[in-house]
Amino acid sequence: MMLFASNSMLLSTIIMLTYASLGVSRPTSNFVDPDFPITEDPEEMRAEALKRLLEVFGMEDPPHTKGLHKQPPQYMLDLYNTVADVDGVTKDPDLLEGNTVRSFFNKIHSEQIQFLFNLSTVAKTEKVLTAELHLFKLRQKATTPALHRHHFCQVNVYQVMDNRKASHKLLSSRLVPIHTTGWEVFSITHAVRAWTADENSNHGLLVTVRTLGGTNLDPNLIRFASGRDHHESKQPMLVLFTDDGRRAASLENSLKDQNKEGDALNIPPSLKVNNSRTARSLENTEDEHLPCQRYPLYVDFEEIGWSGWIISPRGYNAHHCKGSCPFPLGQNMRPTNHATVQSIIHALKLTKGIETPCCVPDKLFSVNLLYFDDDENVVLKQYDDMVAGSCGCH
Repeated sequence: MMLFASNSMLLSTIIMLTYASLGVSRPTSNFVDPDFPITEDPEEMRAEALKRLLEVFGMEDPPHTKGLHKQPPQYMLDLYNTVADVDGVTKDPDLLEGNTVRSFFNKIHSEQIQFLFNLSTVAKTEKVLTAELHLFKLRQKATTPALHRHHFCQVNVYQVMDNRKASHKLLSSRLVPIHTTGWEVFSITHAVRAWTADENSNHGLLVTVRTLGGTNLDPNLIRFASGRDHHESKQPMLVLFTDDGRRAASLENSLKDQNKEGDALNIPPSLKVNNSRTARSLENTEDEHLPCQRYPLYVDFEEIGWSGWIISPRGYNAHHCKGSCPFPLGQNMRPTNHATVQSIIHALKLTKGIETPCCVPDKLFSVNLLYFDDDENVVLKQYDDMVAGSCGCH
């Protein structure tokens, strides 16, 4: 099902998708979400529905981009293609450390090899797992007889504590081949954790290059690309691997739900609601006789006006589950033990008011978004429980 902004199908589908992802059922006359306005105004309903969809993606407002973006760093594009398929669906949940990767560009230009990165877009609740400084080592402009005697240089990365040189704190130090070119990566996790805890402590980084004997090398001999003088694909970059806590909360809720209901299958609660009844109330009932199965539900980011800040994917197929769960439930309907018992009770009419089990997702996959934030940094974020991988009766 396509999300079309130009007609009422968009509103119905977004409302279905957002309520399912937020883990609540569609409001009835007796249980209405007080924060969701009941209105017949299509524009007001659309705005509220899109607001709820943003909440699913962990945002209050869409990023305010200027329209003319920098080219996304090749590192971020390669990382996205490593963890996600062409539709943005996660290939392997263990490939990414945490659920968020942020890239930042240098904000200052100095005669020294000095960098400053603005981390204001990192939420206080995000846990910094790993932070890396990426520098592109250029070919030498010139060489000297003395330099030919050396094959390695020592590159040191310091955290600038204040303007006093003696207060600089060594973060990383290692040997780098002198006569090669390419990316060099340095771990600076401790400094970034300090900066995110206290943004006033962020005075930047200082990089020095010395011979193995400790002598400073001429910057013209050993050079790293800067954002000012070199192609943007080679500019210095800070890369943060973080976790915003949403994955841990999802797993915790899943375990609580599993213990509470005693189901044989682990079904995350975000879609473990009466979604089949929601679908039935919004669609024709002529397909109810069909068995429970998965159908397409395509979310088109361009149609809902998000293509200006989302780099990849252009949209994704969330899929949805629809169909009946008649007695007796066959194994092809992937029923839980609870659903089997409920089906028997309903068929024998042993208890009044017991309905048939519902056709809902029993396997959920995560989706990755690569997008620009408010400061036009590039962010890779993984969202759990976004795609119905298969359907079953529960």
